[in-house]
Amino acid sequence: MTVVNKALTYALLAAITLVPWSATAVNRYSLGNLLPKPRLTHAVNLAENLLVKSLLEITQGKNQQALDTINQLLKTTPNFKLAHLVRGDLLMAQGKYLQAFGSSDSNPSEAVKDLQDEARMRIERYLSNQNLDRQPDLLIAPNAQQNHVIVIDTDKSRLYVYKHEQSRLNYVADYYVTVGKNGIDKQIEGDKRTPIGVYFAGTKLSQKLPDFYGDAAYPLNYPNEWDSQHNRKGSGIWIHGTPSSTYSRPPRASDGCVVLTNPDLKALSPILQAGKTPVIIANRLQWLDAGNTTEEKEAMTAALDQWLEDWRAQDTSKYLSHYSRNFSSKGINYQQWSEHKQRVQANKPDIDIALSGISMFAYPDAEKKLVVVDFTQDFKSSHLSNKMQKRQYWVLENNTWKIIYEGAV
Repeated sequence: MTVVNKALTYALLAAITLVPWSATAVNRYSLGNLLPKPRLTHAVNLAENLLVKSLLEITQGKNQQALDTINQLLKTTPNFKLAHLVRGDLLMAQGKYLQAFGSSDSNPSEAVKDLQDEARMRIERYLSNQNLDRQPDLLIAPNAQQNHVIVIDTDKSRLYVYKHEQSRLNYVADYYVTVGKNGIDKQIEGDKRTPIGVYFAGTKLSQKLPDFYGDAAYPLNYPNEWDSQHNRKGSGIWIHGTPSSTYSRPPRASDGCVVLTNPDLKALSPILQAGKTPVIIANRLQWLDAGNTTEEKEAMTAALDQWLEDWRAQDTSKYLSHYSRNFSSKGINYQQWSEHKQRVQANKPDIDIALSGISMFAYPDAEKKLVVVDFTQDFKSSHLSNKMQKRQYWVLENNTWKIIYEGAV
């Protein structure tokens, strides 16, 4: 973000939340020079563009122009509550000096505060394009069948879509989202928090849902294996839309789900309807230059290859060295797993194992460095032949990657 855009961001946020509408902090700049031109690849962000354009015009004292802009917005999006609030301010300004955003006094209602928060999130995104040519500072290595990856930054109320092409992630679009009214790190049923982690979106729910959930709902696999290992409870975490009477909801307003506007959800539907789309929900994302290959991916690939080689060789000691002493899977701890493998591999039977469809996703856990690895495992021996989807969670312990969970998907 440029120095000028930073100054404008702070001025706009102050105008919205702290002081009367004023151009003092920004009117030394030309609106034409300040107004960014995002390279948007989807039409649905037109509503957001017009909203922020109107706010910028207000800071320039161009109230009639701002009213024209907001009226243009409401013609296409009549249920946009934030836009109605801005329009109300502008109509009030025709008869007197325009005071604080959405309120004539210094004590706005909770509803107005929610809309102020939404305006803040949208302004911050609109005035900054720095992430469009960058990607999250997370290991994201989909397999060939995973055409898209969704990454959500709960801190910024933003959902990013990337397309997986020729082993690269390319930015496609981003959308404003609502998350849990009590924040993040879901722990128990009914805590109204959004989980942080790596999830996979199922196909659209087929049953008819109340209007509250909007045009569609796509369930996430919460609780996943890592959640279950940590006794996190609850269910029914979905990506869904908004009621027909509401264009968008405040940044923190859901019961834990990720909520988009219905037009945004419709734009996402071809991706989500494919099923099992990776959805990484994080907080305070950091960003890397696009195309950067991480050492983490190389280290994880090497660790997985060595684990497979030691398994094929039936070298039980080396094979077990890849597992954390904190390993647990469906009630089996490391000691039980070790004893089982020693019995199975005692006679060193001839086996053939092949892995395919490998994907790797860094798990945004604040306490441990984790990577989720999925693959198709094709196992053959003289007594058994099977093919299964398997998921492992690898944890970094003393600078060495170890398996802390393993199980069929």
